[in-house]
Amino acid sequence: MEITLFNDGEARRQQRNLTGVQRRNNSKTREGVIVNSFIRGEYEPEPLSLNLNDTKDSLIISDTVKLPKQLKENQTTPEKSILPISGIAVGIMGIIAGLSWFVKRNAKITNEIAREKWITSFTRNISINNENDQALVQMVQNPNNKTIRAGLGVLTLSAAAFMGKTFFDGFKEVWVKKKEADIQKNLQEQLIDIETKSFSGKIQIIRNSLSEKTKMFSKYLEYNTAQEQPFGMFKSAKELSFGNKSDEKSSNSAVRYFLLGGATIASIIGLSLYSLKNLRTGGKEVSKFVNKTKNDLETIAQSGKDSSFVKEYLEHGLQFINAKRELVEEIVNKTPWESAEKEDFINKTVEKIETSTVKVNPNIGGDGTQKPSLSSFVDDYRAFFYNFLIEPDNPQFQQLFIGMTALAGVSYGGKLIGDAIKEVQVKKLNAQTEIDLQKRLVSTELRNFKSKKDAAIKPLVEEFYKQVDEGKPKEQLKTMAENILLEIKNGPPFVYS
Repeated sequence: MEITLFNDGEARRQQRNLTGVQRRNNSKTREGVIVNSFIRGEYEPEPLSLNLNDTKDSLIISDTVKLPKQLKENQTTPEKSILPISGIAVGIMGIIAGLSWFVKRNAKITNEIAREKWITSFTRNISINNENDQALVQMVQNPNNKTIRAGLGVLTLSAAAFMGKTFFDGFKEVWVKKKEADIQKNLQEQLIDIETKSFSGKIQIIRNSLSEKTKMFSKYLEYNTAQEQPFGMFKSAKELSFGNKSDEKSSNSAVRYFLLGGATIASIIGLSLYSLKNLRTGGKEVSKFVNKTKNDLETIAQSGKDSSFVKEYLEHGLQFINAKRELVEEIVNKTPWESAEKEDFINKTVEKIETSTVKVNPNIGGDGTQKPSLSSFVDDYRAFFYNFLIEPDNPQFQQLFIGMTALAGVSYGGKLIGDAIKEVQVKKLNAQTEIDLQKRLVSTELRNFKSKKDAAIKPLVEEFYKQVDEGKPKEQLKTMAENILLEIKNGPPFVYS
């Protein structure tokens, strides 16, 4: 891991919550501490010696230390392939070729489809749904005093509404920003206590380690016999997190996943069978409905009522049940009509039933001519202002304009206020969530700190016990113990005061 000024969790939290100027000052302070402590420190020259035994004892240097296995791992990156680029180019051209084949196939299929199956031609409707656009079209299409006055009035109202919206949006942003500053100040003040607890906890961990290791080393300096190596304090990460509960949770989680998967599959199968059952039952009900409708149509056909009423009723009913030609002929033949009239009604009805699409109502979609048509469906308070300017003598237009404009203003203002309050409340809750998270992370950060501190000291202590077993003099053991204690106090992970 790269060692930087901010490897420490507390330092990272401080950097995240400081301003730019505070971050720079804090970085310079830390750089000064490191330079003064580890680079510019004044060391007294030591006399030359014929060996490095004292140095090895002082720095706790082991005789043999293996390099990490990751050092020999191959980290070279293979050469990038241009195959994806080639694949994209060929794929795009393949899609274009596929589209051209589709057009060719569609032209062939269209020539083979019966005329009544063709999709009907349609008029392209240009719907003008914005009141400003509608007013402009009216001024262009029919320029007169009314349309020009109404159009300019609508455009003026739109401009005024836009400027008012811009002002109130800006006012909302300013108010939200001020509240955010208050929230941030409160957050910083509450984080002081959290950072103090984290810092104090790390100092306490160091003091505890110094106390325990001093007692341990004292035993080996007071007696000649080697003691049992008390490695109990070097706990694994799982033990530091209160046992192997994570493994149990993982095992239980896997069982729950299997159970959930089984329940899901069973539910899918059950619902599929239930759906098929409903489809079968629904088919029977449809058959009953078709038979009932057929009987009603036969009764109407034999009633001898007015021919136009009977034709309309039969045509609607037969189309409703999607009758086949045989059923249409069976019912129509029961009417007292002439043969030619029956044949004409049968052909027209069967054609309507078999036709895939129908033309839209000319009043809505035009007459099917493939030319553009204009229509306007406006849902806008300015439409009532336009109507009022066109007919200022109509008091209902005036009332509608006043009511709709007031309603639009109140609705937008209410939404603006609601959004502003929502944003402030969300920022407050997010700040509180951050505080709660930092409080919860203190214990995690302390366990992480202690684990790293133990990992840094463990090899030194093991080397100390190795020298004890080899019978090294107590004076040298004392030197090693003192340096281990100094490493505990000043070594990584760094803590700045």
